[in-house]
Amino acid sequence: MSNLDELPVVMDFYADWCMPCRLQAPQFKQAEAELQGRAEFRKIDIERQPELAARYQVMNIPTIVVSKGGETRWRSVGVTAKDEIVKAVEKVLA
Repeated sequence: MSNLDELPVVMDFYADWCMPCRLQAPQFKQAEAELQGRAEFRKIDIERQPELAARYQVMNIPTIVVSKGGETRWRSVGVTAKDEIVKAVEKVLA
């Protein structure tokens, strides 16, 4: 089992033209800094990776998905505060 299989993966589904996504970006970056080494963080451009957006059933952006072992454990649609993201990841880690 690799380290990636053990760590939660936090995905920010976004598009460059999306204004709420731009508001989400600093919250996501702050959560990544706070959880460094405890989770993997990935930004997913839905226009460049539509198959991944479809796989995670992303219908609106921004959407934050926390996955572990390939299974979605938490999701939030719309701009999500850093503290909510951190709390969700800590719950998955518990």
